[in-house]
Amino acid sequence: QVHLVESGGGLVQAGGSLRLSCIARGLVLGIDEMGWYRQTPGKQQELVARIGNRGQTDYADSAKGRCTLSRDNAKNTMYLQMNNLKPEDTGVYTCNALIRTPQTHGIKTLGYWGQGIQVTVSS
Repeated sequence: QVHLVESGGGLVQAGGSLRLSCIARGLVLGIDEMGWYRQTPGKQQELVARIGNRGQTDYADSAKGRCTLSRDNAKNTMYLQMNNLKPEDTGVYTCNALIRTPQTHGIKTLGYWGQGIQVTVSS
């Protein structure tokens, strides 16, 4: 079994910083793309940033210039450094990853989601 564990959320004042982490645990043979998504009340879940297995990144316009996404493949971990946070960054941040893992009939690449972590930015 595989599961994603998120950490680093919390309450911060506008202009502050947070670093979110997502670690994949379990029968992980390799990880392709990883990403962070944000859910805010009344809105659809949206991509914040994603990173490929060679480190190539893609950011939402709202994250560009303020967020840096990185990963440590040896630790099966992804990090999202968020700076100059704004109240509109408030939401539940959820980690997603495409993971190669052994299944009954061979190795499969499957998508996994974390539980989500709250980020609250006060004005």
